[in-house]
Amino acid sequence: MSGIIERFAEFADHVRRDGMDPIHRKTCAYRVLDVLGNSLAASGVPAARAVAGMAEHWGGVEESTIVGSERRVPAPSAALVNGTLAHALDFDDSHLPSMLHPSASTVPAALAAAEATGAGGAATLDAICVGTELCLRLGMAGYDERLGNSIFFERGQHATSICGAVGAAVAAAMLYQLDPAGVAASAGVAASMGSGLLEANRTGGTVKRVHTGWAAHGALVAAQMAAAGITGPPTVLEGRFGFFQAWCGDQARPDRVLERLGERWHIDDMHIKPYSCNHFTHSGVDAALELRSRGVMADDIAEIEFGVPAAVLRTIAEPAEVKAAPPTGYAAAFSGPYVLAAALTGGGGLGVWLDDFTDDAIRDPVRRALAARIRCVPDPDCDERFPQHLPGVLRVLTKTGERHVIRVDTNRGGPERPLSEEELVTKFTLGATRCLTSERASGLHRAVLGLPTVDSTRALMALTASG
Repeated sequence: MSGIIERFAEFADHVRRDGMDPIHRKTCAYRVLDVLGNSLAASGVPAARAVAGMAEHWGGVEESTIVGSERRVPAPSAALVNGTLAHALDFDDSHLPSMLHPSASTVPAALAAAEATGAGGAATLDAICVGTELCLRLGMAGYDERLGNSIFFERGQHATSICGAVGAAVAAAMLYQLDPAGVAASAGVAASMGSGLLEANRTGGTVKRVHTGWAAHGALVAAQMAAAGITGPPTVLEGRFGFFQAWCGDQARPDRVLERLGERWHIDDMHIKPYSCNHFTHSGVDAALELRSRGVMADDIAEIEFGVPAAVLRTIAEPAEVKAAPPTGYAAAFSGPYVLAAALTGGGGLGVWLDDFTDDAIRDPVRRALAARIRCVPDPDCDERFPQHLPGVLRVLTKTGERHVIRVDTNRGGPERPLSEEELVTKFTLGATRCLTSERASGLHRAVLGLPTVDSTRALMALTASG
């Protein structure tokens, strides 16, 4: 019997030849828009600039564009830089309950390969759909219901980059028009390149921002190696020394990779983040916006409590003294008290925005005082819905004695509460215009949404150049 990856490769080849349905192509076009907006907004992030400088120093054949720059570099180098940009602000899309951020690897890899090969927009979107689907299926195969968490995360592994490398390699292989054996080889080679540890989330370091870039880079290298004749093992996923045994041990469920393949699409469950902060805090922003719509302002509040699943407290609430007064803007995006304070005092964008998480913004005395009064506590009802959802409940007592309880069971931006096209474009425009003129950003927006009908992605990528 064929290995799992060989059967998935046959499916990928079928999609490459016959194409995806128009609805999924349109959905993936919005994910490309989101990735490019986030990437342009991140063009000034020091870690991303460092990686870009390194790639430019390497030089090589001018194949693919670095987003936010006029420089063109070899496709693997462009994927490295653009994948780093896509994840540098922690503003990229996500999936529950796998806790993956797949587009930050698959989209940059696919765009780099498409530009290098001259592939059309429809083929690029099809590759993104299939590569992202594989990434998510790998993540779901590593999800344990008994733990209520990803096995990867329980072991300190960054599933986004580990699974992303394999999914992105399939996307790249499709655009290089490799046959099923070549697609399977690309995934098999990439499985040896995927990596990522989460220790930086605990004790610091900027390397996590590069994880998705490295996954995209590895994906392009793997596809090119496969095209050159390098092969991977047919049992790369389920084998004794394969992907799942190495990363997740006996707890993994490899059968989920092929379960209802072509019928059930995990990409339909993706979340596009409306707020530029850790996803665990988003229910708090939703609740804060609802509180403000009721006419309750920050100055009216006497007591405030934010109930969340117990498992997320270690990320957004501990240690309490640090979360109440985060030392940097980046740290503030992972602070439940600060995020709530920003939303309650009038954050930017769709609720809170990148400007709310600068080192200057977090020193605002009003926000600091409010954050110091916000208690984050475990909530049993939220525990029951986690991690299929990231719920939260806000309990507020006003100075006049009014009590407000606002429960958020499903996040804005998820499949139950998707962002409107206007909101998606607003997020993109706000991010893109940190690097581009409004005219160029508008042109890029139109070009991305027109991807299903264009013969080449090269003109689109040219629009991402700064100016």
